Amino acid sequence: MSGLVRKSLDAPEEVRPFEDGKGKVELVNLEGGAVGRAVFEPGWQWSKHVKPIAGTESCQAPHVGYFVSGRMRIVMDDGETMDFGPGDFMTAAPGHDAWVVGDEPCVVIDWQGFTDYAKR
Repeated sequence: MSGLVRKSLDAPEEVRPFEDGKGKVELVNLEGGAVGRAVFEPGWQWSKHVKPIAGTESCQAPHVGYFVSGRMRIVMDDGETMDFGPGDFMTAAPGHDAWVVGDEPCVVIDWQGFTDYAKR
């Protein structure tokens, strides 16, 4: 194995669209797992646009991510709520819903939770 690897989210190895054209996840695969960039369009909500794909009551993916732009609210199954925006680093345990806040697309880079996210 090489000591250096270059991949680009501008040339993703896989693209997974959300329901109703409300965004997508672009993935590159690394030895340690997939890294993804998600674009969540205004009006996107996990329970409306990914739940039909996932088939679970709430998002069961653990996330470790960085917010590039836009804003998102995440609500855990127990009611804990937090908003995230540009420059924020986030971890979210399985068992949550999320949605875009405002009229700007929300762009997130995730190092953990997109391996099977929105996978048909």
